[in-house]
Amino acid sequence: MIRMKLAVIGTGYVGLVSGVCFSDLGNDVTCVDHAAGKIHMLQQGEVPIYEPGLKELIKKSTDAGRLRFTTDLAAAVRNADVVILAVGTPSLPNGEANLSYIMEAAREIAGAMNGFKVIATKSTVPVGTNEKLESLIRQHSSHSFAIASVPEFLREGSAIRDTMNPDRIVIGTESQQARELLTALHQPLTDRILLTDVRSAEMIKYASNAFLATKISFINEIANICEKVGADVTRVAEGMGYDKRIGSSFLKAGIGYGGSCFPKDTEALIQIAGHVDYDFKLLKSVVEVNRDQRFNVIRKLETILGDLSGTTIAIWGLAFKPETDDVRDAPAYEIMASLIERGAKIKAYDPVAADNFQSNLKHSRISYCLSAQEAALGADALCVLTEWREFQLIPLAAIQTWLKKPNLIDGRNIYSEEELAGTEFVYYSVGRPNMSKGVREQIPFLSF
Repeated sequence: MIRMKLAVIGTGYVGLVSGVCFSDLGNDVTCVDHAAGKIHMLQQGEVPIYEPGLKELIKKSTDAGRLRFTTDLAAAVRNADVVILAVGTPSLPNGEANLSYIMEAAREIAGAMNGFKVIATKSTVPVGTNEKLESLIRQHSSHSFAIASVPEFLREGSAIRDTMNPDRIVIGTESQQARELLTALHQPLTDRILLTDVRSAEMIKYASNAFLATKISFINEIANICEKVGADVTRVAEGMGYDKRIGSSFLKAGIGYGGSCFPKDTEALIQIAGHVDYDFKLLKSVVEVNRDQRFNVIRKLETILGDLSGTTIAIWGLAFKPETDDVRDAPAYEIMASLIERGAKIKAYDPVAADNFQSNLKHSRISYCLSAQEAALGADALCVLTEWREFQLIPLAAIQTWLKKPNLIDGRNIYSEEELAGTEFVYYSVGRPNMSKGVREQIPFLSF
């Protein structure tokens, strides 16, 4: 394997994990970020994000001299064969991707270039963005270079595994030199490498995320129907998943998707379509379904408790998914805001994401707790919003003794009918209406 010199611009989830994994493969990697505090933390061996296994890999590669962190973009670019752009492209208020950070990074790269570079964009960007980056760099540099789109498909919480064992690698470029260099860089990971044009590579990322978001909203709609007709969505999803044309992934009903990718990318693709006068009706419905799905928690609480004013609601789980401290667009935000509007008090707990969440949502009616038990003690109902393993290991009999009233809204379907047996819970899950006697009696008999 050829040992390459890489500069990774941006140390968020994508940039940091990508850089660390490439260094673990034997490459010489410099990770760059303008946030001096973050770089200092990384230089000290601390990790600014929660990602299982990442801290250990950072130590391994830094000790081996293959990985370093700096705020000096120019020095990193000058020393690199390949420059990987992994800066954020957050949503603007209208749903479009904010390209200001990646454009500024491109200007800085252009000013630092001292010879031929392959500039590979891992940031998720609208179709045509790499062509704009190429034009911008040409305006600010006389050196030759090649642009490529190499979208990432990692999942937070399993980012290292996804990076080291990818389903596929997509490389979009018009340059044969870039194609060969990037293929060699990624071949240790997989031989499933798709070589394509830049615009198709950009679209593959959006299309993939939009399709997965569609599967989630679809199974949540099926779950809502299951609750009304007395079917079990987990069995329905299992039966669907055996069909090879459908597959079993992303058919887990719940309270909707969140995080840094699906909400942002679906909205951005709707805007991309709008700019070419195409009304993406299907994806607009996917977004609408997802927004409404999280409020099923509120509707079920009101079914049990009536007026929520003066009640105390325990919330377990603030991160948008387990094994991450990422709270971007987590369903818990809107659910908790809705509870506050209705006059409820909230006791919230998350194993790792509480500090991040609290920095974005503070209110006199919210108490952030240090344990699951503390959050549940004396509450009128418990809502499980993230499927942390910690929650699944707590016996329901113990939870029942902590709560003031045995009311449980399971937004992630983590408890089974066997676990509920012998408890007094009034229990609502998602798409499984027959899990407790009090709920089962509400299901109407249907005749046709």
